[in-house]
Amino acid sequence: MTATMTQLRPDIALRAPAPAARGASAVTYPIIDAIKRGETPEPRVHASVIDETPILHVRDFQLWYGPSKALHGISMPIAKDKVTALIGPSGCGKSTLLRSVNRLNDLIEGVHIAGAIELNGESVYAKGVDVIGLRRRLGMVFQKPNPFPMSIFENVVYSLRISGERNKSVLSAACEKALRQAALWDEVKDRLKSSAMGLSGGQQQRLCIARAIVSEPEVLLLDEPCSALDPIATLRIEELIHEISERYTVLIVTHNMQQAARVSDYTAFMYLGRLVEYGRTADLFQIPQLRETEDYVTGRFG
Repeated sequence: MTATMTQLRPDIALRAPAPAARGASAVTYPIIDAIKRGETPEPRVHASVIDETPILHVRDFQLWYGPSKALHGISMPIAKDKVTALIGPSGCGKSTLLRSVNRLNDLIEGVHIAGAIELNGESVYAKGVDVIGLRRRLGMVFQKPNPFPMSIFENVVYSLRISGERNKSVLSAACEKALRQAALWDEVKDRLKSSAMGLSGGQQQRLCIARAIVSEPEVLLLDEPCSALDPIATLRIEELIHEISERYTVLIVTHNMQQAARVSDYTAFMYLGRLVEYGRTADLFQIPQLRETEDYVTGRFG
């Protein structure tokens, strides 16, 4: 399909959908239609994904909210030291899968699971797993900035304090390091004792990222981190994701196709709780293997 290119970064361009020919028959989507019938077709997982070293491995993972099944046999490796984006229509299971990684869904009554999720070869759902310790290994940032009603400094070092750290010099050094990595230090270094609630929305979200990385997690989980921000703040967070990805593995949920193309190395397309296609972001947006994926990322359906 030849179409106008919207340049996002040197190696990835998002294609606009070509206009449908007059009188053309309706497009059929056999994979999507099978999913709508309740089936779970085999996903298209590109060889490029399999060739990577995974830090997370989702294996035939299923999740139910009471009698309602939300995730259907998801199997996917998450590449170490890369940014992986989860895309798909609202309600497709992106956030449910992300929250399953650090077991936040445990807090919801009636949730039960089957299958496995492994972090560096260790099952996160094994009996005896220290869930609090697990969450320190998996930093989490939510859709809306959620700073605690305390000082900027105490927000950043909160997880270290609850882990028992009391040394002021250790806490101060960790706070500065995290704020520098979150590109916020120069803006707040003279008001660390001030309330975090006085920061702008974009600053609050960068503060939440600093709070998530202060314990140096193995993976950073981002659940639509820009959905509540204006375009300028969104661009700053996207730039920050690029910088952070040099030190951390990032798994991000986004509903924004352009954002997925800008920030991620790998992209997984989900639909109604199933994995549909998963590969290098450049491939998924430029040469997807499935018509369903091509038409979703170019806005034809979904």
